[in-house]
Amino acid sequence: MRTAEIRARFLDFFAERGHTVVPSAPLPTPDPTLLFVNAGMVPFKPYLTGEAAAPWPRATSVQKCVRTLDIEEVGKTTRHGSFFQMNGNFSFGDYFKEDAIRFAWELSTKSVDDGGYGLDPERIWVTVHHSDDEARTLWREISGLPEERIVSRGDEDNFWSMGVPGPCGPCSELYYDRGPKFGRAGGPEVDEDRYMEFWNLVFMQYERGEGTGKSGYPILGELPRRNIDTGMGLERMATLLQGVDNLYEIDETRPILDRAAALAGVRYGDDEQHDVRLRVVADHVRTALMLLADGTTPGNEGRGYVLRRILRRAVRSMRQLGYEDRALPELLPVARDCMAPSYPEVAEAYERIAGQAAGEEDAFRATLRQGTAVLDTAVTKVKAEGGRSLPGKQAFLLHDTYGFPIDLTLEMAAEQGVEVDREGFAALMREQRERARADARARKSGGAVDTSALRTVLDEHGPTDWRAWDTLETDSKVLALLGAQGPVPVAREGEIVTVVLDRTPFYAESGGQDSDAGRLSGTSVEAEVLDVQRPVPGLVAHQVRITAGELAPGDALHAAVDPEWRLGARQAHSGTHVLHAALREILGPTALQSGSYNRPGYLRLDFPWRGGLSATTRSEVEEAANRALRRDLPVGVKWMTLPEAKELGALALFDETYGEKVRVVEIGGAWSRELCGGTHVAHASQVGVVALTAESSVGAGMRRLEASVGIEGFGYLARERDLVSQIAEQIQAPRAELSDRVAGLLERLKASDRENQRLRQQATVARAAELAGSAVQAAGFLVVTATADGGADAARALAMAVRDRMPAGQPAVVAVGSATDGKAALVVALNKAGKEAGGSASDLVKRLLNGRGGGSPELAQGGGLAADQLPQTLGALAGLLGEQG
Repeated sequence: MRTAEIRARFLDFFAERGHTVVPSAPLPTPDPTLLFVNAGMVPFKPYLTGEAAAPWPRATSVQKCVRTLDIEEVGKTTRHGSFFQMNGNFSFGDYFKEDAIRFAWELSTKSVDDGGYGLDPERIWVTVHHSDDEARTLWREISGLPEERIVSRGDEDNFWSMGVPGPCGPCSELYYDRGPKFGRAGGPEVDEDRYMEFWNLVFMQYERGEGTGKSGYPILGELPRRNIDTGMGLERMATLLQGVDNLYEIDETRPILDRAAALAGVRYGDDEQHDVRLRVVADHVRTALMLLADGTTPGNEGRGYVLRRILRRAVRSMRQLGYEDRALPELLPVARDCMAPSYPEVAEAYERIAGQAAGEEDAFRATLRQGTAVLDTAVTKVKAEGGRSLPGKQAFLLHDTYGFPIDLTLEMAAEQGVEVDREGFAALMREQRERARADARARKSGGAVDTSALRTVLDEHGPTDWRAWDTLETDSKVLALLGAQGPVPVAREGEIVTVVLDRTPFYAESGGQDSDAGRLSGTSVEAEVLDVQRPVPGLVAHQVRITAGELAPGDALHAAVDPEWRLGARQAHSGTHVLHAALREILGPTALQSGSYNRPGYLRLDFPWRGGLSATTRSEVEEAANRALRRDLPVGVKWMTLPEAKELGALALFDETYGEKVRVVEIGGAWSRELCGGTHVAHASQVGVVALTAESSVGAGMRRLEASVGIEGFGYLARERDLVSQIAEQIQAPRAELSDRVAGLLERLKASDRENQRLRQQATVARAAELAGSAVQAAGFLVVTATADGGADAARALAMAVRDRMPAGQPAVVAVGSATDGKAALVVALNKAGKEAGGSASDLVKRLLNGRGGGSPELAQGGGLAADQLPQTLGALAGLLGEQG
């Protein structure tokens, strides 16, 4: 049974039993504690924790998930991958243990002809929490399983919580006996390779308190509404139903592995090291495909850095297998064909995906070349200083700054006879991981935001009455004041606090639009609104500075948005939509927005594209945007279901999560149609103007456009006009001739630079000949010492020029020093006869500079010498030659 069919059967089964089918959320998640969705329940977390009311009593989904905590371990075993899919059914205060167990047993064991999976009931084992007699009894009654196949386990295995105070409860897991080929008999406690877990049923019935670990916390009592959260690993079920050994051999993964093996000329199963690398490639290419499809782009931090590592590990693994050509253009089409039956969007967006991946692979290949040069320089320095080990900090620099894999550093250093300080490297890696964990802990605890206090406000008062779409002013009441440590009774002049109101006209930052600015006014208080956020779904929190008086919970206030600020925000957000539509009009549908930010007067928009836009293309995009403004296209808002919006062609942004009903903003009807919760102008002409100010790269295959809009856009154009006028006046040229005149001036400057360089070379040659003729004898060598202006490069050029003019048959040594800003550099050069006579430029530099510097026997240099010591150092050369001889 193909994986796509297993997926469809799961959804159909639960839909027939009253569950709403909920599409998979995008992998990037708005949850501040996570980078990606890492479990099937993540999109449902607000409903399971009680933060928000569930829109359905029961639901089912197949959720895309990514886990990358131990990415280096992927491929070393066959049990885990970084991308996986979780089939789930959920009950929000509806059914509980009995139906959850009944559904799981029925779908697992029902015949294939009747829509089930057809697993042999005699090979299924289940586990329950040792305290959950109810689940044990239900399993016996529903399935008829014998006692010995219902295994009791402790908190470590069969009790679930989110690791923080909130819902928790026992769980029950289903295992399938794959037979003696896979391990020892005796059930899942004996061997979890033979007995493969394929479904976990979580019974959320308790509330837990503070504590650590799996059991180091108190159970505070029963939940008022009990929930069900189940997770069936789709890849694990495919492994069972397709009769293969592991997830790397199922129909969505094995074709990628086989293609990689064919490209590299190896066979899976012949060599364990090759097998590990093939599994890495198969897993990472599939993971990268799904991340790119959901809008993640390679970058240097957060989600982008995870994707970059995954792509580069795949490319590196192919190189380790002996394949040196571009790999991703060969592998990604295979992954696309594997995943498209379940996710048609990977085929629809493939042109964009392939372009971004190719750009990242090309960048990594360049990185490998650059990193190799840096490594070679570092190894040369280690050898020149008589060392045998590359410092850990150098290996870490290569890894962290250049993306150079440590295994490649080890391999290439060993080829040059140098070891790597792995302990030092590992220590720096541990420090980096600890910083990352600390950051993750901060995200999990909500950072400076006391989310538990905000949830209390939400529980007591309900969601904020949010009026930002309808008005700029409301009469409001203070529900809570929060400081860094939690609720505060009063806020005084000069203090900054978080304020929760019963209703608000302020727009909370979201969808790329910055939050509103404005004021809160009361009978005895004035406050400036600094920031507005939604730290908890349904609740709007205002960060304010008290400018006069005092503020306390219960106070009545007048909340007013700054109208000029809101006008600018509306112009910028509508301008972003206009620019996005203009970009797609000129470049085509693959130029799809992957991120944006807008505030009054300014917008930026990121989109996938290989290579910078030409000046002509930028002008065309800008013209298309302003042509739309001149046509005064109407701006409208419609509400509809997500499937209706997609059918209409509305563009959904990757990093947003949408509810049952979505808000569609249109500018000129189908010309621009996007899902959006922001504030907008009523007609396009109200944007004023869109003036492009910058176009740049923000990562491999990703570009960024920046623009000024509204009055700031007119101001930008006015400044550009004034600048052109000033330049035209300074060079006394009509504006129409300005470009040609400036080009002519630049060409004359380049010609002058070339002439100056030629004259400097002539002067160096003339001086070199003069210095060569003034050589003195010392210990059998012709010796020349001199100084040069211009730093180490000038000294090096002069030393080599003098050396090349020394008699070929006589040993000769040249030393040139150059002082700059109180420090001097020294270069020593030997001719061939000097080297054959036993001389060494590297040795001489080190002895003259007390161990500093290095290079080859023919040419070496060093620095760090005080400028006033240069004459004495040059004078010591003849004596050292005597000692060397």
